[in-house]
Amino acid sequence: QVQLVDSGGGLVQPGGSLRLSCAASGFVLDYYSIAWFRQAPGKEREAVSCLSVSDGRTYYADSMKGRFTISRDNAKTTVYLQMNSLKPEDTAVYYCATAYGSSWCIAPNRADFHLWGQGTQVTVSS
Repeated sequence: QVQLVDSGGGLVQPGGSLRLSCAASGFVLDYYSIAWFRQAPGKEREAVSCLSVSDGRTYYADSMKGRFTISRDNAKTTVYLQMNSLKPEDTAVYYCATAYGSSWCIAPNRADFHLWGQGTQVTVSS
């Protein structure tokens, strides 16, 4: 079965860190763009970061630059999002998603990503 399973969310204090994982099942990520999106209550889903597996191109939203890092494992089945210096405004449900091809990380748009994980809650609070 082709699916994405995202995990790693939780409750963390401001300034803390979390690492999210997105595991692909039933396929490998060689020729895909993998993005993380997030959605806070009452807000639209927004792109956080993206990785083009074939050429290593990355994208980060401005407010995540320098704090978040996207990476993959050598088997190209799992993508990670390392989140450091977390802020209360980072609280949201985080979703990973894929799109076939290498060009989707230039400006990730949720409409272009067709396979989604179930989401993992990240709460940043003292």
